[in-house]
Amino acid sequence: MMLPDRLKQGDMVGIIAPASPPNLEKLERAITFLYGLGLNVKIGKNLEKEYGYLAGQDEERLADLHEMFADDEVKAVFCACGGYGTARLADAINYDVIRNNPKIFWGYSDITFLHTAIRQQTGLVTFHGPMLASDVGQEDVNELTMKTFSQLFEPTAITYSEQISPLHILIEGDVTGILVGGNLSLLTNTLGTKFEVDTEDKILFIEDVNEEPRSVDRMLNQMWMAGKLQNLKGVLVGDFKNCTPHREKTLLLEEVFDHYIKKINKPTMKGFNIGHCSPNIAVPLGVNVRLNTFDKKVVFENGVQ
Repeated sequence: MMLPDRLKQGDMVGIIAPASPPNLEKLERAITFLYGLGLNVKIGKNLEKEYGYLAGQDEERLADLHEMFADDEVKAVFCACGGYGTARLADAINYDVIRNNPKIFWGYSDITFLHTAIRQQTGLVTFHGPMLASDVGQEDVNELTMKTFSQLFEPTAITYSEQISPLHILIEGDVTGILVGGNLSLLTNTLGTKFEVDTEDKILFIEDVNEEPRSVDRMLNQMWMAGKLQNLKGVLVGDFKNCTPHREKTLLLEEVFDHYIKKINKPTMKGFNIGHCSPNIAVPLGVNVRLNTFDKKVVFENGVQ
């Protein structure tokens, strides 16, 4: 795996919207936060474009992504928000531009498709981290969400323990492996494509939002039938916000997880505030992590050099 360079005071960072249009008022608050970190900011030329539920035409969003990675002045690329649209770009991305200009790439939710594609096409470590507009730009943003950006300035191992949130052991064990994953809907969306997520001997992280237990069941079943859950080293279950049933006859989300985690039968913990939640803790994807249920903690290797 290829680590991006750390950020320094005075560095220029780029902001793009590769999925849906961001809330510009909230984005302005997030930009103020970035300035407060001692960074300078460059906005993608097409960031304010709108095309239905997309932040501009595919060609426009793709151009911003390419330009930010190709720009030597830009040291990190932050996504303004998620929504929908990154899978439409994946097949047209020039991965040589990213491979030859490795830098911090940050976002989550719909950005999961780009995390997976970029990692598997280039080997670059990327960051599953809070969005600028939809997380950092909130008026009541949690302090831990803000502090999670500090890992970009110094190579630092991140330890997630119950000091952050209560963790629940589903399967006991102590295992080390490379972290992959993100939004379950988007991981399922990669199946059958050339960007199909590689989970072999990996530790899989999953999160999602606004999906009924039946939908989570459907996606986990598809991942199982595609052979993506049988050979994992371990599982981290993040936040599944608003994933509640809308019908009378249903399984609980906990029952769905219990069914599949027992089939996987690898060390598993749930309760991580990673995803559509507050606080939203950023973690690097593509690095080695140690999942230790006996100590109830996970240690993520540093994501920058």
